[in-house]
Amino acid sequence: MQRYRNYIGGEFRESESGGRIPVIEPATGQEFSTIPDSTPEDVASAVSAASEQKEWSSIGGEARSRVLNRIAEGIEARLEELALLESCDNGKPVHVARSVDIPRSARNFRFFASAAVQFGSDAYANGDTVNYSINHPLGVVGCISPWNLPLYLFTWKIAPALAAGNSVVAKPSEITPATASVLAEICSEAGLPAGCLNIVHGYGHTVGDAITGHPDVKAISFTGSTATGRLIAAKAAAAFKKVSLEMGGKNPVLIFDDCDFDRMIETTIRSSFSNQGEICLCGSRIYIQRPIYEKFKTEFVKRTRRLTVGDPRDDTSDLGAIVSADHLDKVQRYVELAKTEGGAVLTGGSRILPEGRCSGGWFFGPTIIEGLPNDCRTNQEEIFGPVVTIAPFDTESEALAMANESAYGLASVIWTNDVSRAHRLASRINSGIVWINCWMVRDLRTPFGGVRESGLGREGGYHAMRFFTEPKNVCLKIYDDE
Repeated sequence: MQRYRNYIGGEFRESESGGRIPVIEPATGQEFSTIPDSTPEDVASAVSAASEQKEWSSIGGEARSRVLNRIAEGIEARLEELALLESCDNGKPVHVARSVDIPRSARNFRFFASAAVQFGSDAYANGDTVNYSINHPLGVVGCISPWNLPLYLFTWKIAPALAAGNSVVAKPSEITPATASVLAEICSEAGLPAGCLNIVHGYGHTVGDAITGHPDVKAISFTGSTATGRLIAAKAAAAFKKVSLEMGGKNPVLIFDDCDFDRMIETTIRSSFSNQGEICLCGSRIYIQRPIYEKFKTEFVKRTRRLTVGDPRDDTSDLGAIVSADHLDKVQRYVELAKTEGGAVLTGGSRILPEGRCSGGWFFGPTIIEGLPNDCRTNQEEIFGPVVTIAPFDTESEALAMANESAYGLASVIWTNDVSRAHRLASRINSGIVWINCWMVRDLRTPFGGVRESGLGREGGYHAMRFFTEPKNVCLKIYDDE
């Protein structure tokens, strides 16, 4: 049984209340750790510690880069420990955390270690004037991350904030706090000065709300639900704080009959069910051109039925457990809703009860549903689980209309070998990210984020560095005294 504590001012501390929150392993349904039930007073202590830290913003990009690289090395050195903890927290297979989540977390720090050195200023010479910019760190910033990719997305926010010279008050999800606590140890060992990173555990309505509302927190970077993002945006707007919101998605996949079928079907299995479908970028609405619809349906169902749902510690498990009992219930309710809306479940659609260690865990079979109207709730609301819908289309314009009939706009996938069509659709589809003949291929320099109810602002590369800094323009007039 692990007993995690807050990390404030370089020290591990209990909460002011002394209360604890149980953390349940999804694969077993059993408690495996506890975290502090923190209060606004704990947040105030963390903000105070962050505000008192003056060294980090002044030491320069090269010095910050060296520390961030050491943090990356620390993550890599504890790969197996972190992968197991990520699985215990989230329910994902250990081999997925080992090959994807933890390496990417280290890569986030390495990438922004480089950005700390390369992020520069603009300069414009115009006759007898020179204008240049200075990028000042904001000071204390808040980073609030979700439960689906715990360390991956935690570091995606913290690394650029630190690279830009800020101090951070961070809140990991109370459902998946373990790897964030280990990260605090790694940062301390890497020489990150006390107060640069402060981690406060607890619930969103107490800790998250206190971080958002604290007057000394200058910006909020949030990933999570659209409903929570809306609350954060409203509270931050009243205080004129910068906000970056990466929220929900109901991502369309458009499959044309001229696609490379074998590559498409293999990738679509991944884009549908990776991480139990608990990735904001998963394609949950799949539209297939009618000439290949039956072929796609037959092969897609066949391959989905081959997926193994089981113990996350077993390397043969393709899918692990749903993150919580509440979320499992949500997924089940949407499948039942789909049936009332006229949908037919082609495979899956029910809870799975493994034997042995995981007999009490929260497992759900990968599910495919067809026959639903495009405007029904199942096709319009985010389920965030291993559930996808499929439907045929005839024309490109019909496919585009179906894809854009959503309040969300995070990501989309287009499968076609027609280059003109690919570019045409990419410019017209309402999403912040468009993958053509691939999925989840990421260059960390590119802008990451969505439109409409999927987000506000962009993360990644210089976009993140600009968010965590305030530019100042300096104009110099050059006089000719001769």
